[in-house]
Amino acid sequence: MKKNLRTFLALTIVVSLSQLRPLSAQPSLDIETGFVTAGYNDVRIPGDQGTLFSLTDDLLSASSFFVRLRAEYKIRERHNISLLYAPLSVKSDGLLPYDVSFAGEIFPADSALYAIYKFNSYRLTYRYDIVIKPKVEFGLGLTAKIRDAAISLSSPGYFAEKTNVGFVPIINFRLLLNMDERLSFLLEGDALAAPQGRAEDILLAVRYKLTDQVLMRVGYRLLEGGADNDEVYNFSMFHYGSLGFTYTFR
Repeated sequence: MKKNLRTFLALTIVVSLSQLRPLSAQPSLDIETGFVTAGYNDVRIPGDQGTLFSLTDDLLSASSFFVRLRAEYKIRERHNISLLYAPLSVKSDGLLPYDVSFAGEIFPADSALYAIYKFNSYRLTYRYDIVIKPKVEFGLGLTAKIRDAAISLSSPGYFAEKTNVGFVPIINFRLLLNMDERLSFLLEGDALAAPQGRAEDILLAVRYKLTDQVLMRVGYRLLEGGADNDEVYNFSMFHYGSLGFTYTFR
């Protein structure tokens, strides 16, 4: 709750800057919503000793509703700063025909299991728009990401949870293709791969300008990544059906 409040306050501060902005700056607010479903989600905790099982193949994973909020501040046409709050929570349940060793607890075979996979993301991004032309815009930047992750497993009489809060720097990119004054195609995201793991959050969308201040978009978002170390083995992929609106302050 405290983290959500801090994020809300941060977004409010960014919007408030619109009262102090130079003439060339443009603050905006973006909301994205829709449904998310897991493609795969493989877990072993601890990463070197736990039982490897799937929250999607071995258990039944339900689709869930999501909301993402972003506040952006464009400075002097090419410089962009944004704050993103992207929570994610997916539930799974079912039975496994074998004992499961998870986070120091042994869950007996054929017990009713209930899992909650949480991966909340808080990101501060700076992007520089390298190309700005009537038909094409392209930019690159850097995202400072804080992940607030947790995987919990429970059954009658048993409960275990693994939490993780960490910082990850990621490359940010954005490509916009303008078909005309109202219609455009957008490819944007954050992505990085390293020996310790990988992370990708990529959106492909069609945008339509409803008014001079309001943009609507419909698209597909892919969230994928994971890590493999002694503490945790987890690789997952999520598919989003996305509807978004951006309001630009004048």
